[in-house]
Amino acid sequence: MAHLQEGDKAPAFTTKDQKGKTVSLADYKGKKIVLYFYPQDGTPTCTVQACNLRDNYALLKKEGFTILGVSPDDEKKHKKFEAKFDLPFTLLADPEHAVIDKYGVWGEKQLYGRKYMGLLRTTFLIDEKGVIRKIFGKPKSKEHAEEIVKAWKELK
Repeated sequence: MAHLQEGDKAPAFTTKDQKGKTVSLADYKGKKIVLYFYPQDGTPTCTVQACNLRDNYALLKKEGFTILGVSPDDEKKHKKFEAKFDLPFTLLADPEHAVIDKYGVWGEKQLYGRKYMGLLRTTFLIDEKGVIRKIFGKPKSKEHAEEIVKAWKELK
């Protein structure tokens, strides 16, 4: 599994979105990307994070960002999540962990003292040249959009 750092080239990937369309990182060349990894559609924290990005979508678009959410869920589950919460951005299905492994976001987690393997909530800000400019190892789900915009402005 990868251990990516700020300044690294973002790993290329191809997978399906919630509509069954094939999507590649190369499709977004020349754009700023918010690539956010989350554990599962419909869980409380994942929903809060997605809705924060939805509620601040106009601000993120104004700043020039394209938002891509990635989880191990399949296209069908993503489609339901998108519809239920009226999400205006792309959700990428990665049940085989191809993208998750390239970005190194699968690892040991702990809940109520029990250790298990799972997706580590992580966001990558990728610039127009495909370089990772910022990594949020533990994004603040309720304030994630604000966190993204602030970090990007500090990078300039």
